[in-house]
Amino acid sequence: MTRDKKDLQIIEIKQLLSDNSVVYLTDASGLNSEDTTDFRRACFKKDVRMKIVKNTLLRKAMDETEGTDYSDLYEVLSGQTALLLGNVGNEPAKLLKDFRKKHDIPVLKAAYVEEACYLGDNQIDVLTEVMSKDELIASVIALLQSPMKNVVGALNSSGNTVSGLVKALQE
Repeated sequence: MTRDKKDLQIIEIKQLLSDNSVVYLTDASGLNSEDTTDFRRACFKKDVRMKIVKNTLLRKAMDETEGTDYSDLYEVLSGQTALLLGNVGNEPAKLLKDFRKKHDIPVLKAAYVEEACYLGDNQIDVLTEVMSKDELIASVIALLQSPMKNVVGALNSSGNTVSGLVKALQE
């Protein structure tokens, strides 16, 4: 591969890293072509981008990406690496878990989700439970709204009772 092609690939990988807040590093080296195609289709359906990359080019792209520190992921950059990219933190983990019901691979090497690093395949269960920022905000808002709705409901129902009592006393 010429230097120009390598530079273009580094730029492409940098762009992918910048555009996606969720990065999973997996090893799918044991999948045959049919299983790889099935996995790519499953990724496409879940809006997860899959890209096989060279470790040296990925590391250079990670080094050059501004505003994000991927240094904790460097130790797993060996062997074949497939990137799973997306914007929902737990979607690639759920995808991997579902796919691994039929296959033993791909193996999770590491993940970078919402500025946190998860190393090792044993983290897959934790990652399936991770909520995105939007999901967290929605759950906090729902928690805050619930007591307010109860208070408003109580005020509305007791208001009708009080007004009915006042009317009855007036008559």
